[in-house]
Amino acid sequence: MIADWHPLEAELEHWQLESLTLPMWWRDDDAVTVTLQLDTLNKMAEDLGVPVHLAVVPRDADADLAGFVAQAPQMIPVVHGWAHKNHAPPTEKKSEFRLHRPLSEAVEDARHGMARLQDLFGNRLCPMFVPPWNRIAQKVVEELPGMGFRILSTATPRKAALAAPGLLQVNTHLDPIDWKGTRGLVDPDLLVAQVVDLLKDRRLGRTDNAEAFGILTHHLVHTPDVWTFTQSLIQRLLDGPGQVWTATETLNNYGDHL
Repeated sequence: MIADWHPLEAELEHWQLESLTLPMWWRDDDAVTVTLQLDTLNKMAEDLGVPVHLAVVPRDADADLAGFVAQAPQMIPVVHGWAHKNHAPPTEKKSEFRLHRPLSEAVEDARHGMARLQDLFGNRLCPMFVPPWNRIAQKVVEELPGMGFRILSTATPRKAALAAPGLLQVNTHLDPIDWKGTRGLVDPDLLVAQVVDLLKDRRLGRTDNAEAFGILTHHLVHTPDVWTFTQSLIQRLLDGPGQVWTATETLNNYGDHL
């Protein structure tokens, strides 16, 4: 599938004329072990020069993954819930950290997630919490800083810089996978149009351009078209106003002032 990149090129020209920069980052979800797909992700990150915030499912993560990440400096492990287990009833959207069970259970699972990945990754672990399906109850959010989390990442443009006192909100904004249809690549022209709309909102001040623009991938289920589109998009943004953002650098610079 070949995308028509002209609408994005036109939008990026506006950014250049207005001397704007676009902070951008990459998150990839559902890692548990070393696979051929993870190796592909790692090589793409190396080629692009863009680190990947690898959302790891703590319950199922293994020592092989920890060893891989230890040798892959562009991989930044973050906490992806606990078990990626749905607790919502069939009539509601899937979630692990909404209040379909006692708050104490959800909080304990988040705490276990942090502890388990600290054991696996040590100081390589970034204190970012990524709730599965990008859904989480505010009451759980408010407990995260007390566990040592400093960033919450879900989806769509954030409404405020802080999700709770001491907890930065940095979301993802574009997912190229057609989850409700083919489970391959969304029509690339629709994706390009979506990116243009998101960037235009930032350029015109309708959304917060201080929040890094997040590209979300899921390496385990990528088709060749998804890989190709993702690489092309990231490269085009980097060739334009894109500037790489990482959670670790942000926390190193500003973590004490959240």
